[in-house]
Order: sequence, then C-alpha cells, then structure tokens
Amino acid sequence: MKLNFIKAVAVLALAAGAGAPLGAYAQNKAITVGVTAGPHAEIMEVVKAQAAKDGLAVKIIEFSDYVQPNAALAAGDLDANSYQHQPYLDNANADRGYKLVSIAKTVIFPIGIYSKKVKSLSELKQGARIGIPNDPTNGGRALLLLQAQGLIKLNPGAGLKATPLDVVENARKLRFIELDAAQLPRSLDDTDASAVNTNFAMQAGLDPKRDAIAQEAPDSPYANVLVVRQQDKDRPEFAKLVAAYHSAAVKDYILNKYKGAVIAAW
Repeated sequence: MKLNFIKAVAVLALAAGAGAPLGAYAQNKAITVGVTAGPHAEIMEVVKAQAAKDGLAVKIIEFSDYVQPNAALAAGDLDANSYQHQPYLDNANADRGYKLVSIAKTVIFPIGIYSKKVKSLSELKQGARIGIPNDPTNGGRALLLLQAQGLIKLNPGAGLKATPLDVVENARKLRFIELDAAQLPRSLDDTDASAVNTNFAMQAGLDPKRDAIAQEAPDSPYANVLVVRQQDKDRPEFAKLVAAYHSAAVKDYILNKYKGAVIAAW
C-alpha cells in the first residue's frame, strides 16, 4: 500500500512539472532507497545528509522484513536498497530470478559467539551444545566462525553454505543445535554457547563488543552492500550515493554510534 502511494505521488509530481525543463526535473528528482529499520535506516539518514551536499536527493523507505526490499527493487518501486550482505543477495538472485547487483560495500554486522556458561571458547568441554542459526546463510556463517577459532574443520567444498554435515573434524565433539536466528539469544540459558547475529544480540540487550567471546573479522565475506538493478548500475546518481556512503562523516557516525557492534566495510 505504501509503495503504491509513493508511485501515485511520483506520477502526480511528474504531471505537475510537465511544463518544467526535463533536465531540471531529472536533476531534482530524488532516488528512493529501501532499508530495514534499525542501523541500516539510521546510517542512511546520515548518507542522505551527505548526498544532499553533492546535489543528490535521497528518499528513504523502511521495510520490516528481508524479502520485500529486493522485490520492490526488482519491480522498479525503488532505485536501490541497503540492508543485505552479498551471500543473501546471491541467494535471492538464484531463487527468484532477480537481476540485482551490488555497487559498493557498506557495513558488517559481525556474528558473534555468546555464552552464559564460559568466558572463552577454550573453556568449552567435550560434547558442549552450540546453538547456530538454522538458515543456510547464517548457519554456514556460524560454522565458519567456529572454524576460524580452531574448534572445528569443515569440508573445503562446503563454502559459505556449510552445515553441520560438513564438519569433518570436531575434536571436542561439539553438538550443534540449529534454531531460528531470532531465538538464539534466548537459547543461552540452555546451550553452552550460541552464535548470534548482531541485530538479534543488540535487541536482546547484549553488547557485541563487550559480551561476545568470539566475533567475525572485518574482512568477513558477509559485508552488507548497496544494491541496484543490473541495467541501472552505471547511473551517475549511484556514484554520488556511494561517495556519500563512503564519506568520513558516515564512517565516524558508525564508529561513534555503534562502537564496534557495526563496522564500516570499506
């Protein structure tokens, strides 16, 4: 309903400006960027202010789920979106036939290992229960983090979609409990440790920088990206949008606002 309203307003605005020079209209037209509520929306407000200094108007549209921003972009209701990491985009393109591409890295929400039972991974005992997300993207992400910490080894061919079936070495015989990602903070009372996405950790009152006993490195392949339709990737407005996002002002905002819970990926 919201998107249809936006389209109607855009049509009326175009009709109202029919007498204006086409170049002036194109120069003043805002680009619409879809985001999810929370840090993505907050950061984009700072980007919007920076872009305005370069003559680019940005209209921000918030979504409450991860499916609609790509659907809206593919349908032409958005010019760009900023809310997903590259593996998620790759899956969406493969599953839904979208022709969407990333034009820049934005931020990383590093997944972390949390525990109420131990203060370091070295304290995990034989047979410890480890909660991990049950979706292919984030489940593999959690297992790769455990591998990076030296706790397990994965089949090299598994890549980013590794599952517990791809664990080929597990000296401590860790037991993996697959749960919906949103439920993992609550699992900490029952597991020895759990891998929790930053957004869900923050919603549960956890401080990723202080409370995580292990965390993804900044060079994680799960950097979030700015996404546009493939045929539009060379539009000059997007070069301005990327420059605004990659500005020192935005990087400083991320550092001061999130204090390591969200990391600039450029």
